[in-house]
Amino acid sequence: MSDFTSGFWNVFVVGITAVSIIGCGVLLWMQSRVRVKPGGKGADTTGHVWDGDLEEYNNPLPKWWMNLFWITLVFSAVYLVLYPGMGTFPGVLGWSQVGQYERERAQAEARVKPLYDKYAAMDLRAVAADPQARLMGERLFLNNCAQCHGSDAGGARGFPNLRDGDWLYGGEPAQIVESITNGRMGVMPPQGAALGDEGVRNVVAYVRSLSGLTADPLKAQLGKEKYLQVCAACHGPDGKGNQALGAPNLTDKVWLYGSSEAAITETVVKGRNMNVSEGTLAMPAFKDLLGPARVHLVAAYVLGLSGPPAK
Repeated sequence: MSDFTSGFWNVFVVGITAVSIIGCGVLLWMQSRVRVKPGGKGADTTGHVWDGDLEEYNNPLPKWWMNLFWITLVFSAVYLVLYPGMGTFPGVLGWSQVGQYERERAQAEARVKPLYDKYAAMDLRAVAADPQARLMGERLFLNNCAQCHGSDAGGARGFPNLRDGDWLYGGEPAQIVESITNGRMGVMPPQGAALGDEGVRNVVAYVRSLSGLTADPLKAQLGKEKYLQVCAACHGPDGKGNQALGAPNLTDKVWLYGSSEAAITETVVKGRNMNVSEGTLAMPAFKDLLGPARVHLVAAYVLGLSGPPAK
């Protein structure tokens, strides 16, 4: 009811509920009356006759059945006094689903807090080597991260593979924790206007040549100069990338959006703006959803995926 801004709906719900309970009570009272013929000779019939002499009598419901209905109505009235159900009235006990959830969550937190505190105080590499901690981190990953990175953390188009050794923002423990805690908002600006059609084709050829892909040597040579003018500020003169900016390494064989000429051309011309309006999701921040202790476990799990855990 808190979603309704008009007081009409509060009155509407209260009225419907009250009328329903009162109406059921009136119906039960009417049905409990015993109807007999004048003089007390036999009960009335409904007038329905089958097989010549099989009549339907207008008898009241059995007393035990009627009493169950009355108990139900009394229970309903008491319930609506104690619990929310009459519009915006919160009930005498003040119970709510949100309050119940918060209490159960607090109880669960109290039970698992010592275990979380134990791992939070440990070095991230040591946590990654602990089998129980890895299982806890895996469950947290599956519940919160697998929607984008996949249940096997293998990633997808536009979502990094967390099982290899390639890191956009760095694979050190502190950098992984930072990515999960505060998220990442990477932006590849569109360069189509700055390069022109021919410049785009040449730069794409040069970028493909950096990672050993097939490319026209002449176009690649011409694209190198344009690359140094437009792209090197982020990706570096040697194409090794910049983890401080999240600019990928262009000399390896890891491609977030594909290595085909068409895919790279699309990236250069249109850019890759990581926001919902552009149809691509950024890496969201999980500090409020998970909290530091759970982030520590997820980071340890992710750290363990890209290499053997510390002994």
